[in-house]
Amino acid sequence: MKSEEGEFSHIDENGKAVMVDVGAKEETDRTAIAAGLVSMGSEAIEALKKQDLKKGDVLGVARVAGIQAAKKTSELIPLCHPLVIDFVSIDFTLHKSHVVIEAIAKTSGKTGVEMEALTACSVAALTIYDMCKAIDKSITIEEIKLVEKTGGKSGNWKRSD
Repeated sequence: MKSEEGEFSHIDENGKAVMVDVGAKEETDRTAIAAGLVSMGSEAIEALKKQDLKKGDVLGVARVAGIQAAKKTSELIPLCHPLVIDFVSIDFTLHKSHVVIEAIAKTSGKTGVEMEALTACSVAALTIYDMCKAIDKSITIEEIKLVEKTGGKSGNWKRSD
């Protein structure tokens, strides 16, 4: 099977899903940065800013949830390789109507940490939703995306938008 860039790496010649064999690849330092957006009403944003929610420190819990999720990515995404993760960070920026999440994952290995950064960002966003839904049921999770990656055979990449 082929994509615009060439062969799909997770599909064999018979169209069956397979885990990519990374055994012969060289280890390199790898970093991935993912970002996402959690939109909500002003009441929920104000409660976040004041840390005035019944469930406690929303952003603190979301940070830990995101880090934990990064470490468990291979258990959630069927064809992901289990990785030894050297570093994960989750940062939040509060705006008038949304929270921006940035997740950074690092490893030295044979495959990248893009999925770990994206999973960390996703679970941090879901945690914010869970802890704020009593105030605002219209919360939306949007624009989870890879922002940048470094290392590996394909080299460095950065989103241009």
